[in-house]
Amino acid sequence: MSQETRHDEEGPDRPASPAMWRGFRRKCPNCGQGPMFETYLKVSDSCPVCAEELRHHRADDGPAYLTILVVGHLMAPVIHVLFTQFRPDPLVMATILTVGCVALSLYLLPRLKGLVVGIQWAKRMHGFGKTA
Repeated sequence: MSQETRHDEEGPDRPASPAMWRGFRRKCPNCGQGPMFETYLKVSDSCPVCAEELRHHRADDGPAYLTILVVGHLMAPVIHVLFTQFRPDPLVMATILTVGCVALSLYLLPRLKGLVVGIQWAKRMHGFGKTA
């Protein structure tokens, strides 16, 4: 049975790809219009546009682990190229890499949290599938 046509006690599956993309853009996974976050990482209780409840999410440490994974994989080639091609002083290299890692982490963390919340919404996890 395909995922698009699967029905269970909570309803049919929602399309995961658009929900993940909307979450990555920090928008509501349901409508894609309303902001998902009240502050930098605090998810709103509900969408101000479509009133979809978002308080059910359980992102926990997943976004932080994903951020570390992505930043590490992106910065490793930068470290290699920087060291082999330019041979900067250790303090200069450490400063450049520290600023790069912190900036990339601060950029990615809320986006990856939105992506995780979008997956949970699409898969009806943690109460997202309950109908009122």
